Amino acid sequence: MYNSESTIRVRYAETDRMDYVYYGHYAAYFEVARVEALRNMGVTYRDLEEEGYLLPVIDYQVKFIKPATYDDLLRIRTVIPELPAARIRFTYETFNQDEVLLNRASTTLVFIDRSSHK
Repeated sequence: MYNSESTIRVRYAETDRMDYVYYGHYAAYFEVARVEALRNMGVTYRDLEEEGYLLPVIDYQVKFIKPATYDDLLRIRTVIPELPAARIRFTYETFNQDEVLLNRASTTLVFIDRSSHK
């Protein structure tokens, strides 16, 4: 199991009329956390692509518990719970600056060949 943490400050443009982060922005937040987790392991998406691999998301799930609001400093804990094979799974927990758990999520990505898309 591998753990990583990333921080993201909520921008005004990411909130809705209720001052909550619009739910669609969390996918981008998790992508930032996922990319940084891999980078911390010494792997970059660029390296993978240059080696001929692409990593499309095939599953994305999120359970919202509390909202994030404008200017919150989010801490996203990213875990790779098992060794990857043809797929790699990431789990996430998002906390605000008061350490309140805001959501839990997961993504599963599959390794495909860049030229054949198989």
